[in-house]
Amino acid sequence: MSSFLKPSSIRVLIADDSIVVRRAVSDALKTDESIEVVGTAVNGEIALAMVKELKPDVLILDIEMPVCNGFEVLEAIRSKRLIVRVIMFSTLTERGAMQTIKALSLGANDYVSKPSTDSRNTNYLDQVQAIAQELIPKIKQFHKRSSISSSIPKRIKISRPVPAKAAPAYTSRSEKPHIVSIGISTGGPEALSQMLPNLSSAFPVPIVIVQHMPPLFTKLLAKRLDTISKIDVFEAEEGMSLKAGAAYLAPGDFHLVVKKKGADIVLSVNKNPPENSCRPSADVLFRSIAEVYGSRALGVIMTGMGKDGLQGLRLMRQRGAAIFAQDEASSVVWGMPSGVVHEGLADKVLPLNQLGESISQSVGMKYSIKEPSK
Repeated sequence: MSSFLKPSSIRVLIADDSIVVRRAVSDALKTDESIEVVGTAVNGEIALAMVKELKPDVLILDIEMPVCNGFEVLEAIRSKRLIVRVIMFSTLTERGAMQTIKALSLGANDYVSKPSTDSRNTNYLDQVQAIAQELIPKIKQFHKRSSISSSIPKRIKISRPVPAKAAPAYTSRSEKPHIVSIGISTGGPEALSQMLPNLSSAFPVPIVIVQHMPPLFTKLLAKRLDTISKIDVFEAEEGMSLKAGAAYLAPGDFHLVVKKKGADIVLSVNKNPPENSCRPSADVLFRSIAEVYGSRALGVIMTGMGKDGLQGLRLMRQRGAAIFAQDEASSVVWGMPSGVVHEGLADKVLPLNQLGESISQSVGMKYSIKEPSK
């Protein structure tokens, strides 16, 4: 491999103890000229040394490796404050999903499921193509930050609350939100793990969340968030009644909506076509929130790739709902929030460490990190 690197290339390091996987990932990434594989590592210890020496932009990291596993690598990256984006490469099994959720909570930025490496059942070229189709966009999402600041509406101030006069539709309302709805994707598990645990157990309204994740992963994420949070966290199911002090996570591969059922408001899931290449889709949830709650709602858009949620939040804003967006600096990928901010839909643009407090204040609650978890 040539040591010459194109100035615009994205530098990638691959860490996996399987020679078959290392070769397949390398071959997959070679199909894109903007990506340069700067090295491969057979265990976590070597990977850490190469991160320090080669300073890659992205690390593709396996979990189960000898000498030093993926979890230990993530903890070392965090403790040593090494600057590298990490994409986990894990098996699509319950054990693999559990490990991935843990890795995301330790600071991994995204994940990709490994295809079968059994050459008896899967053609090698098909494996390489499958890896390329899923992995390359995940790598590139970290390098799409454009000149957003120059085109943001002047009334929006990044990384701090927007002045009250900037959002008359929100500040003129005396009625507090009756529901909080959140759309989130890349970087979401860690962001939710930081924000939800600090919401009070007496949180007075329900929270509904679309996190882009496949089946099984959403169930395990909901269980983990429930364990570490004061509020109850569930994976949403058909017909569930909404209750205050609880959060409901859209199940993987199902859209989540709210709908009226007599005097009650319940959750419903469906397998309608994906929107924005997503199922669940934040747009689908936000549209139902706008229809059922109108101005009595708060929409929150957080870290994630793409534009899912923009159209739904536009409708929520037209109905008088309040809109909060996560800022660029604290987002792993500032795709989903950026469109909302560009259009001037956001009442507040806040860093992650201020979002929870602002959400709590909007529903009339104090935000405390001292309350013991359940």
